[in-house]
Amino acid sequence: MEFKDHVCELLNTIDVCQVFFDITVNFDLTKNYLDLIITYTTLMILLSRIEERKAIIGLYNYAHEMTHGASDREYPRLGQMIVDYENPLKKMMEEFVPHSKSLSDALISLQMVYPRRNLSADQWRNAQLLSLISAPSTMLNPAQSDTMPCEYLSLDAMEKWIIFGFILCHGILNSDATALNLWKLALQSSSCLALFRDEVFHIHKAAEDLFVNIRGYNKRINDIRECKEAAVSHAGSMHRERRKFLRSALKELATVLSDQPGLLGPKALFVFMALSFARDEIIWLLRHADNMPKKSADDFIDKHIAELIFYMEELRAHVRKYGPVMQRYYVQYLSGFDAVVLNELVQNLSVCPEDESIIMSSFVNTMTSLSVKQVEDGEVFDFRGMRLDWFRLQAYTSVSKASLSLADHRELGKMMNTIIFHTKMVDSLVEMLVETSDLSIFCFYSRAFEKMFQQCLELPSQSRYSIAFPLLCTHFMSCTHELCPEERHHIGDRSLSLCNMFLDEMAKQARNLITDICTEQCTLSDQLLPKHCAKTISQAVNKKSKKQTGKKGEPEREKPGVESMRKNRLVVTNLDKLHTALSELCFSINYVPNMVVWEHTFTPREYLTSHLEIRFTKSIVGMTMYNQATQEIAKPSELLTSVRAYMTVLQSIENYVQIDITRVFNNVLLQQTQHLDSHGEPTITSLYTNWYLETLLRQVSNGHIAYFPAMKAFVNLPTENELTFNAEEYSDISEMRALSELLGPYGMKFLSESLMWHISSQVAELKKLVVENVEVLTQMRTSFDKPDQMAALFKRLSSVDSVLKRMTIIGVILSFRSLAQEALRDVLSYHIPFLVSSIEDFKDHIPRETDMKVAMNVYELSSAAGLPCEIDPALVVALSSQKSGHCNNIHCLAKAINQIAAALFTIHKGSIEDRLKEFLALASSSLLKIGQETDKTTTRNRESVYLLLDMIVQESPFLTMDLLESCFPYVLLRNAYHAVYKQSVTSSA
Repeated sequence: MEFKDHVCELLNTIDVCQVFFDITVNFDLTKNYLDLIITYTTLMILLSRIEERKAIIGLYNYAHEMTHGASDREYPRLGQMIVDYENPLKKMMEEFVPHSKSLSDALISLQMVYPRRNLSADQWRNAQLLSLISAPSTMLNPAQSDTMPCEYLSLDAMEKWIIFGFILCHGILNSDATALNLWKLALQSSSCLALFRDEVFHIHKAAEDLFVNIRGYNKRINDIRECKEAAVSHAGSMHRERRKFLRSALKELATVLSDQPGLLGPKALFVFMALSFARDEIIWLLRHADNMPKKSADDFIDKHIAELIFYMEELRAHVRKYGPVMQRYYVQYLSGFDAVVLNELVQNLSVCPEDESIIMSSFVNTMTSLSVKQVEDGEVFDFRGMRLDWFRLQAYTSVSKASLSLADHRELGKMMNTIIFHTKMVDSLVEMLVETSDLSIFCFYSRAFEKMFQQCLELPSQSRYSIAFPLLCTHFMSCTHELCPEERHHIGDRSLSLCNMFLDEMAKQARNLITDICTEQCTLSDQLLPKHCAKTISQAVNKKSKKQTGKKGEPEREKPGVESMRKNRLVVTNLDKLHTALSELCFSINYVPNMVVWEHTFTPREYLTSHLEIRFTKSIVGMTMYNQATQEIAKPSELLTSVRAYMTVLQSIENYVQIDITRVFNNVLLQQTQHLDSHGEPTITSLYTNWYLETLLRQVSNGHIAYFPAMKAFVNLPTENELTFNAEEYSDISEMRALSELLGPYGMKFLSESLMWHISSQVAELKKLVVENVEVLTQMRTSFDKPDQMAALFKRLSSVDSVLKRMTIIGVILSFRSLAQEALRDVLSYHIPFLVSSIEDFKDHIPRETDMKVAMNVYELSSAAGLPCEIDPALVVALSSQKSGHCNNIHCLAKAINQIAAALFTIHKGSIEDRLKEFLALASSSLLKIGQETDKTTTRNRESVYLLLDMIVQESPFLTMDLLESCFPYVLLRNAYHAVYKQSVTSSA
């Protein structure tokens, strides 16, 4: 109510003063007058669209009555206004009869501005609009116009002024051909106008409904129908062509200015014109896409809209970045040219009242006092006072009885409008960007916004411009208003969620492309694996021996590398397409290092890094191809080949985007060396550890696989039920090295700890057997030099086979660990030779008398580097926690006895050397006793057992051959080697 009263009062005052309006002369006064009328009209239309408006004001009055004890005194007027404005435009047409003269004058002044702005793309192209290079000789000349502020005036705003304005003062349409032409031109350009945000007004139907009841308006109704037909059939294609022209024009402008930013000074007008033109076309498309008949939908779907928005953002970025360049230029322009010209104009005025003279003198003085040094010193400029004075001066000089009439001094008005533009180039660049290129309207067209983004990603040629959509989210806060602060959070949250969604989708798209490239490269790498050369070798051998194998029509297998041979440059492979699409999308991700949306900083590259880490982790685990049901898993060497191919592709991403791919590798690969990753998912370390323990070593215990020291591998034994895998292909030295490369020292340590846990469980069972036979064993320890007594005591021992079996299992596990440690040592020696040699030197030169705790620390370091130690620290840790190649793998016993003894005697603070000497004495005594036996059962495999004793001494760092020979004749060992060899030859035959 109050707003309506103030508007009506102001409009009456303007009519009484007979204010002169001309958009090309008193621009600010005319623009604000027309904006006031449109705001008033829009408000009344929106009010009429509130369905429950009568109920709302009734409730308001009731609440007022309850609170204050009386109804609101303005309630009757408010209620009457609601009733009167049921049809707002009809009521306002009556209301504006007295204001028709002023309003029509202001609108008709657009006759030089609006038609010039509403040209077709061909006319723009012929005029080489916005081109800096069309006339190289004039490139440095400042862009000038008599109507500077009109050049970047919103076309959307002008169409609102014309359509609503001429509806309110419709009488002028019958008497003035200029007014009619303006009105028809506006009706042909659009089908609907924006009232507020996404609220639209369908102009043709509304205008026809208003005029149909006015006598003598049949011609106007026919005009409206013709214009509607023209708008439906031609407006879409006309605006589509405009957008097409603007894409190329803005691209040229942005390219030239990025190379020569100094041109932003003289050609600033072109920049703001380009931004304004593009903004108008984008808003027009957005508004009409949801409000046009489906039959002409093609004209309202623009898959290249992202490119136009992108170049707008690039121009905005140039203005922000090179603001000081523009300031320097226009500070000099204002002081060196504008001040002089304005001073001359003022001097030549025939009449100049004192107040006007003071204001204009202050303009000249303000401009004259400017200097480049102020820009260099970083001084903050503020010309708002000067612009406000000019607004006041327009009001003083536009009334009918003014001493100095602006209508008679148009040059003064045009010059001042130019000066005001120049001042804005110094102190209001950000505000100018908002005025000419604000696209916060997208905040209220979320569905269309997201659809445009998806179309952009789907079109490879447009994906490089996809960053424009997150950048648009930075505009959203400019549509908030201080009178509605509660809206800030809602709009801010929407801007954040949309920006996050866009960046996330871009990163996902890039990740998917990278994954596809990795898959292709892994396939190519797989072709180079040794297993694929078998067929080629077979064909070569057969060819040499002239054997014909296979079918005659069988196609020859393509060799690796064929994909790189091109007969024609035009042939495009799938990999080429993927690389092209990736480079386009990465350009977008890399376009800005970060962006600020509602005081939140977004970094597009981090989105990509995050997605690459997640996908790389899943891919590595996936490439193991572990099947829990069938216990199948990829060979470590094949997995390593695939991982290296994957990493090669990821490293190439640094050519497209400035991301630290090494950080991705470190994060992912280090997590894979642990039992679980950061998300609690199993890693390749846990999968391979589980497979080797539960599948390979379990089959060794079952007698299906044997360890062959000469081959340094586990080998399948012929059995009735063939195994699903070949043990040698998973345990030979090349595979163990590949496993060490994949798991690294941390992963291999976890593997060792898991192996030691199994050993500790076997030792626990052995302890039970020792406890069970403790009395007999104690007697045997003191009677080892009494053969008869020893034989009798031996027969009293129980579960002897169980001890042998468990010690064999321990030996197998330790043999496997020895393979793993050796492979780790080889890998580390290749990667960090100097560090490994330092650790080795440290271990070799530690004195024997060193404190055991210190020695264990050294051994732990050495063991982590894969070096063999006298005492196995992992085994010590595993056993201390319990304080509560023959086919039967019997040769593994030597390793088991030595390492178990060393670990146990370290835990129990005993002398390892003394205890092992005692063991040697007991063992040699027992074996010499067996040599005297004649019973076949007792002497079975006697020679093999002799050799086992020899292996124990050879494996032990604490026992020597001299010590063995002192208690066991070497001649027996020599004969045993001969007998075992002879037996193996016989069995082979």
